[in-house]
Amino acid sequence: MKEFIISDTQTEKAVLVGLITPEQNEQKVKEYLDELAFLAETAGTETVKRFTQRLDYPHPVTFVGSGKLIEIKEYVIEHEIGLVIFDDELSAKQLRNIEKELQVRIMDRTGLILDIFALRAQTAHAKTQVELAQYQYMLPRLTRLWTHLERQRGGGAMMRGPGETQLETDKRIIQDKIAKLKHDLADIDKQKSVQRKNRGKMVRIALVGYTNVGKSTLMTLLSKSEVFAENKLFATLDTTVRKVIIENLPFLLSDTVGFIRKLPTELIESFKSTLDEVREADLLVHIVDISHPSFEEQIEVVSKTLAEIDDPEKPVLMVFNKTDAFTFTPKEADDLTPRTRENIPLDELKQTWMSKPQGNALFISAKEHINIDALKSLLYERVKQIHVTRFPYNDFLFQQYEEEEE
Repeated sequence: MKEFIISDTQTEKAVLVGLITPEQNEQKVKEYLDELAFLAETAGTETVKRFTQRLDYPHPVTFVGSGKLIEIKEYVIEHEIGLVIFDDELSAKQLRNIEKELQVRIMDRTGLILDIFALRAQTAHAKTQVELAQYQYMLPRLTRLWTHLERQRGGGAMMRGPGETQLETDKRIIQDKIAKLKHDLADIDKQKSVQRKNRGKMVRIALVGYTNVGKSTLMTLLSKSEVFAENKLFATLDTTVRKVIIENLPFLLSDTVGFIRKLPTELIESFKSTLDEVREADLLVHIVDISHPSFEEQIEVVSKTLAEIDDPEKPVLMVFNKTDAFTFTPKEADDLTPRTRENIPLDELKQTWMSKPQGNALFISAKEHINIDALKSLLYERVKQIHVTRFPYNDFLFQQYEEEEE
């Protein structure tokens, strides 16, 4: 699937485009474009300019208005830009018209995320999932001749029938590929299911959260084994499972792929098997980057995605990470405007709704090892509760062990 991937051998320059609408104000668009720039950087692309326009809704033909499109075109030509990235998903019609006008490569947020996944996928499982998502994304956007697809399928069966256009042939090729990839994934899922069954009835905990909140760093800390972690979005695609022992109690800890705003539906669908670790977990540990200005929205995104794939009643432990990076700006005495998140100190935030869910919240720094012992103690208590329910005869052993420790 090389044709979909942004080259990681040289830095490509790009401009970003976003819309200010009644649903997303100027501040929100800035945050979205900040994230889009981070996504572009993760894919090896340098962002050199941002364009925004205020509209009631995206233009059905060109996403932005004709005047804004001309402005973008002039900048692209003057600065020799080869890529324009739009923050929202483009329809086939919009994609075709924008490409025709700008005469450069066009990409939307969904396509960019898919490219990053393609670059990050390491195992056969992840590669198959990404390839499936790419073809599902590509199918409704076939607007020109994809002759490379014809070369990938040999034999007389691919001869076009009477009146069949190249576009119809390409659609049929992609539909066949999607069917094959789904079959391959089903086989891999069976193998994964057997592996999970072989783990027995050991308690399972899954780390979940927005991308780049420190899940892999925490995984490394708790499991005492190296797990790949990097300050880039989607550093981890494949679910990593490690056996963790706290005091005398073993359990399985899994690190799952991070979520993100406007996550492509194609990815949610194709990565459902990876998210089986979430479904089969006894406890979810929701990691939140407390230092991020939009951490509350990130919590909402993760909660919403989890509700789509898992039981909403499953117990969740909220862990607010990166307390070492938390900053705030005190308001001036004569500033009478309402306070925002940026004006509230961490100690005050801890007294708000975040500390309310029946002791289900903890504030830590995985990087600086702050409050990690408290997290381990809380995990121990939670795992023990589940364990003794599953193995009642072990309750006496736990009591005996704890008395000896005292």
